[in-house]
Amino acid sequence: MKPVILAGGTGSRLWPKSRAALPKQFLALTSEQTMLQETLARLNGVNAQQPIVICNEAHRFLVAEQLRQKDIQHGGILLEPVGRNTAPAIALAALHALASDEDETLLVLAADHLIKDTAQFHQAITKAEKLADEGHLVTFGIVPDCAHTGYGYIKAAKALGDGVAVEQFVEKPDLATAQQYVDSKEYFWNSGMFMFKASRYLEELEKHHPEMLAICKKAIESESKDLDFIRIDADTFATCPDDSIDYAVMEKTAQAAMVPLDAGWSDVGSWSSLWETSEKDENGNVVVGDAILEGVKNSYVNSEGRLISVIGLDDVVVVETKDSIMVAHKDKVQDIKNVVNRLKQEKRPEFEFHREVFRPWGSYDSIDAGARFQVKRITVKPGEKLSVQMHHHRAEHWIVVSGTASVTIGEDTRMVTENESTYIPIGEVHALENPGKIPLELIEVQSGAYLGEDDIVRFSDRYGRTAK
Repeated sequence: MKPVILAGGTGSRLWPKSRAALPKQFLALTSEQTMLQETLARLNGVNAQQPIVICNEAHRFLVAEQLRQKDIQHGGILLEPVGRNTAPAIALAALHALASDEDETLLVLAADHLIKDTAQFHQAITKAEKLADEGHLVTFGIVPDCAHTGYGYIKAAKALGDGVAVEQFVEKPDLATAQQYVDSKEYFWNSGMFMFKASRYLEELEKHHPEMLAICKKAIESESKDLDFIRIDADTFATCPDDSIDYAVMEKTAQAAMVPLDAGWSDVGSWSSLWETSEKDENGNVVVGDAILEGVKNSYVNSEGRLISVIGLDDVVVVETKDSIMVAHKDKVQDIKNVVNRLKQEKRPEFEFHREVFRPWGSYDSIDAGARFQVKRITVKPGEKLSVQMHHHRAEHWIVVSGTASVTIGEDTRMVTENESTYIPIGEVHALENPGKIPLELIEVQSGAYLGEDDIVRFSDRYGRTAK
């Protein structure tokens, strides 16, 4: 069995923690591990091969780093040049698997789901594998514990081995209809997790969406390796239809089967759902970080750094990051998307980035800024190097706080150690490297008429970020 982890998407429902450049699958929301790391750790104890992880271009180094942190071996990080939903992404994984192995059984999982009972999850996988071996396309139906209107539903039909045949997939219902579904005991939440033979999925895709399959085949013909990453033809894939596996295949195939799963599952699709799945105090509150609550009930409070005090409020969500604070009624958190849309329209940086931005070489935190200056705290991982670059509009001063920096300015390279500094004039080609065994920490003061991140001309870069 080969796991396929869908780690694409730039969801906005957990803003301000989740940003376009750091969506929820890369955040530690339900434990000390990120949701991607939890998803992969959940496979321990299952007889599985190294997973294929599918993500978009912008998140490739996040995926590689989070796997490296947990020493997780993988079968490839497959890059989507553009997002085209789950059906094409899974087709790429199936084609890649068939090209390198025999006809594998694929276990398709989202990278951002919570499953509390791992043992029950493993049992459901075993049941699904038997059905997949028989040629069925298997989905996992969540046993509902309430009339939830945020999920699609699956109606079960007759028993089928260790699962059931699928009679119907239905869209997200209104509350009254959802209650009827739950009362009937015939409906299950649609989890968005699947298992099937790679060849069977492609056969059904050929039958129901042949254009999509043809484009995916053509795009992956020119598959190439780049560091840990598998690249496909971007121009070809851009022409692929955008469709989910549910619409493209599962709702149309006659071979859909379902295995019920009752394992404390959640897609953590909103702050209210995160409150629902978290351990609460005697007043029904969930508190993460530094907070003082007085007369507060049934609320979720999450502080990244600063002290939050909440007084006399019930059913609220308060989330603080280094650059933003979000306060919402728990029943209105779905409207966060309206705020995120406004941030995008106004081209505010809070839409895409946190104040601390992660790069393949480390990270930088923009700690202060003014009309003609910006101050950053830069961390460079041991052995890593920033690109050889130049700026047209800004000069930079670097002060090393800890570690040792190898600094190249023009033709000159020298070592800069703790409490030493250096200066890079406007227009000078330069590079920064950490040759040591500990993280390099430095303060960068930028000054000039324009300080945007797009004022970077890269001449060489070990991470493939120079212009093609």
